[in-house]
Amino acid sequence: MPGLRVPALPTVNDILRMYNIRASKKLSQNFILDPRLLNRIARTCGPLEGKHVIEVGPGPGGITRAVLSQGALTCTVIEKDKRFISILEHLNQNSGHRLNIHIGDVLHFNMENIFPQNLRKPWEGDEPDIRLVANLPFNVSTPLLVKWMRAISEQRNLFSYGRVPLLLTFQHEVAHRIIAPPWDSERSRLSVICQNYARCEYEFTIPSGAFVPEPKVQVGLVSIKPLVKPYIDLPFLLVNKVVTQTFRGKQRYVSNSLKQLFPKRMETILANELIDMAGIDPKARPIELRMDDFNKICHSYNHIIQRNPSLASYVRNFTADSNEDLVYAPPEPEGKMLESGIGQV
Repeated sequence: MPGLRVPALPTVNDILRMYNIRASKKLSQNFILDPRLLNRIARTCGPLEGKHVIEVGPGPGGITRAVLSQGALTCTVIEKDKRFISILEHLNQNSGHRLNIHIGDVLHFNMENIFPQNLRKPWEGDEPDIRLVANLPFNVSTPLLVKWMRAISEQRNLFSYGRVPLLLTFQHEVAHRIIAPPWDSERSRLSVICQNYARCEYEFTIPSGAFVPEPKVQVGLVSIKPLVKPYIDLPFLLVNKVVTQTFRGKQRYVSNSLKQLFPKRMETILANELIDMAGIDPKARPIELRMDDFNKICHSYNHIIQRNPSLASYVRNFTADSNEDLVYAPPEPEGKMLESGIGQV
């Protein structure tokens, strides 16, 4: 699109020197400086002409510049570090004022009204003309991803606009876990939660030497595209609780892992009932379970707690800091026992 380009600017490395800014270890910052790599990341978002891009943690604006140069109508950035505001404002002036700058912590940032209402699309329809890209700090990447999976499941926050695709960086090991299939040694709670709500693909590896400062690990770029309907169509908190407890002890038999969902005095009886209802092998290990197996396990657990509502809030070894997403309270039944999901077990 003519006119939607960015004129020649100092390199990202030069800008950091000009403003005397160094990466903050406290904020787990690592900057990508190579313009060819920055452009490759932007291209991986797909064609950006006519699109509105949201970027988390732009820092000195390397990816931001690449996104704007490839014809995005607007780029909206959320940056926690105020040192970069002057750099981003300068980039805005040189890009035809297509850059919208927000100061905030993305872990607590609600994007529900960040774009015009006319950009919203029905969940079952086409993807909206919105893309999200982020070179995520390692220290927030996993909790942020889980928060976004919950937002996808509830179609809120950014996903109130529809099935917005994400393109995110992670430590290679975390990226591997996100896409790990059954029987993969890296299969984990994160694998199942992400794959339940989105199609996840490992796009390419970014070598550690591409970052300043250089991290001690390789980095993977992962694309995440929300599904129209999840494999396990139950409330996020229920799914997350069941999957998390199942993976506490990856080498245990499932029959032992699932006991953790229930108080000790009834753990064996109820875990065996759940396994029988789900029709799974009690000697299977969590990494061997397919999405269909987890679907059956979650629906079986849902049936048990609908029959015994007091069990829903039980979490073994609960601490508010680490397990805030594991407390699930089902809605009150209206006049009779709920039977959601029983037919799918």
